[in-house]
Amino acid sequence: AIRDATELNSTFPTEAREARQFTRKAMSHRKFERPRHGNMGFLPRKRANRARGRIRKFPADDQSQDCHLTAFLCYKAGMTHIVRDLDRPGSKMHKKEVVEAVSVIEAPPMIVVGMCGYAKTPRGLRCLTTVFAQHLPDQFKRAYYKNWTRAKKKAFTKYSKNLMEEKGQKYYQKDLNKMRKYASVIRVIAIGQAKLCRFGQKKANIMEIQINGGTVEQKVEFGLKLFESAVPVDAVFSQSDVVDAIGVTRGHGFEGVIGRWGVTKLPRKTHKGLRKVACIGAWHPSRVGYTVPRAGQHGYHHRIEANKKIYKIGKSIAVDKANARCETDLTDKTITPMGGFVRYGTVREDYLLIKGCVPGPPKRPLTLRKSLRSKTNKAFTEQVNVKFIDTSAKFGHGKFQTPEEKDKFMGPRKKTVLKNM
Repeated sequence: AIRDATELNSTFPTEAREARQFTRKAMSHRKFERPRHGNMGFLPRKRANRARGRIRKFPADDQSQDCHLTAFLCYKAGMTHIVRDLDRPGSKMHKKEVVEAVSVIEAPPMIVVGMCGYAKTPRGLRCLTTVFAQHLPDQFKRAYYKNWTRAKKKAFTKYSKNLMEEKGQKYYQKDLNKMRKYASVIRVIAIGQAKLCRFGQKKANIMEIQINGGTVEQKVEFGLKLFESAVPVDAVFSQSDVVDAIGVTRGHGFEGVIGRWGVTKLPRKTHKGLRKVACIGAWHPSRVGYTVPRAGQHGYHHRIEANKKIYKIGKSIAVDKANARCETDLTDKTITPMGGFVRYGTVREDYLLIKGCVPGPPKRPLTLRKSLRSKTNKAFTEQVNVKFIDTSAKFGHGKFQTPEEKDKFMGPRKKTVLKNM
């Protein structure tokens, strides 16, 4: 029968065969292929080792530039929206107002507590030596103890004592000279001051930040000058910069295949449940392939969101009582919305406005790194000028921007009358 069909096809004119093939392609009532559900690029989908975003790669070093830090640690507060004029020639929205969602990131100053040097080897970087500052804050020492109140708090006491002696200084200078001579990469050890955010965390988050620009000797001197000093966020980034946001996403626990992979639900009358994958593979090979969607951990994954634009860098409320005031909105108000950020509270320290969303829930550490793959199109090079920042309540439908505006609209109330009595 197969031979007869082949002979029949060979006797058909070419036009008839092409017409029949075209008719088969034009059929729309049946799908023969579809994209797979879920992305294989993020396997394995397991819980992250730590809540802080880890920098696996720093930007390429350019010795022609001045010495500078390449990353910063901050904490996610929440989201709001802003109004600005779009500066994008060629776009239909050029010189028109646009409303965009932004993330509010609280960024208290980081304290530099140490410095380490790395040498390049055929198997990657190798840590040569590490030096620490003489006076280290307790929030840094807390990271070395499971229970701080019951501990003897002896961490770094001998190290600090030796630095005051001639012998200790001799070894200290020896390590620094070793860095200057053999190291090719210099990184400072800095801590994020979570206690200044006042959401209950006393133990500092510690990270290494690479110093780019200048020679190795200049990098070592630059790092030494930063010892025991507070580095503000505007010393690392500036407005309209493009950064990479590195963090750990919001966790959702053990999740089924419908929520975890987005596969299609089975028909309603399916036996033994419908939120499943119908076929998990052939009989042989006698194992389930790694590409088959399965239930498991969903969320709390380490993720990097590249090229997030900084719309504004605001000062702390101790420096600027109206740190959310803009050119066209002259209202004296702070960045904290009415009633505070949901599940976070009040933003007291320096803050960043970053376009769009960033990984993780409120209070989670977020690592901002100078962009690895910088783009040159207009969307990434334009200078942003924010005209209005929304500070209405984020719990419910916020109507008022400030308490004074609410009091003026509502008039005298029982609560306000009793307060003034």
